[in-house]
Amino acid sequence: MKTLYFNQFKATLISGLFLIFQSCVVTPGSWKNEKISSSKREDFHRLNSEVLKYLKANDLKGLKAFLSKDMIDQNNDRQVELISNRLSDNVYNLLDEYYVVRKYKDTDVVVINNSNTNRYSIAFPYEAGEMYAAYFIPANINNKYMISLIYGKLNYGWKIVKLDLEPYSINGKTAPELFELAKEEDAHKQPQAALNNVTLAMTCLKPGAYWQYPNQVDAGDFYIKVNREVNEKYHYPLVLKQLPTGPMILRVYNKDMGYGTYPMVYYMTHYDLKDTDAVKKENLQIRKVIGNLMPGLEKNNKYILYSAFNRKPDGYTTVEHCDMIDKVH
Repeated sequence: MKTLYFNQFKATLISGLFLIFQSCVVTPGSWKNEKISSSKREDFHRLNSEVLKYLKANDLKGLKAFLSKDMIDQNNDRQVELISNRLSDNVYNLLDEYYVVRKYKDTDVVVINNSNTNRYSIAFPYEAGEMYAAYFIPANINNKYMISLIYGKLNYGWKIVKLDLEPYSINGKTAPELFELAKEEDAHKQPQAALNNVTLAMTCLKPGAYWQYPNQVDAGDFYIKVNREVNEKYHYPLVLKQLPTGPMILRVYNKDMGYGTYPMVYYMTHYDLKDTDAVKKENLQIRKVIGNLMPGLEKNNKYILYSAFNRKPDGYTTVEHCDMIDKVH
């Protein structure tokens, strides 16, 4: 018989404890957070603590005691590494958890949240007769990723059947909040600002495994609409004829700076980039033009980012450029 290392033995023991509930008779239904019975919730939380410990340590070998056989057969190395990085950078707290008992194998169980802006539902595909989902997010940062741990009660114990890591919020706003902001900007004739924010909304529209916002389709349709409006209004590349030096805007997109995600303005200048004083002086004029040309960008962003080029970047080779940050608020 092979000798188990202590940590592996401990992980196997904790995972095995959940087998004792296998024969219990349970009533079909779904329970959220404190509605889950205290004893079950304590067991689930202990299980989560062990799983998160191995995830943070990037210990796939130790984690395997908590994975379903299908999960073990998959290549989870990169996913575990990414989650480990997030757990090492920030403290993650439980946002919501769900315990579901199936009545039928061919029916998804959908759990509906409240009716506020961030309402959502969880649509569980059938993995087991009983399932448990735990969603974790960090505190005190603007750009948050959500960690999803989805368990199924299999004939060999409670095991993870789905492990996920996706963006939950950007600049402190969730997908529905960003979508509402984009619609407001579009209503005020601010298409570029609306496009930037609905693009961010699309990025975090599916933050968790089986997590569904009701406005997913609407957000996609709205993105197509405002993207068309921007293309019709600005016709990139766009020469700023308002300035005698004639700088040319190449594109405006969102750039993640770690501490937030803000509009980036790529443009070409006729000044030699080595003449930094001239480039920066012109940039101050460009900022005033951008504020009038693209209303809304400054209102809802702490920063506007600029990158000046002498040669148009092709996306394949590194092109010399000069980066500048405009602190708006």
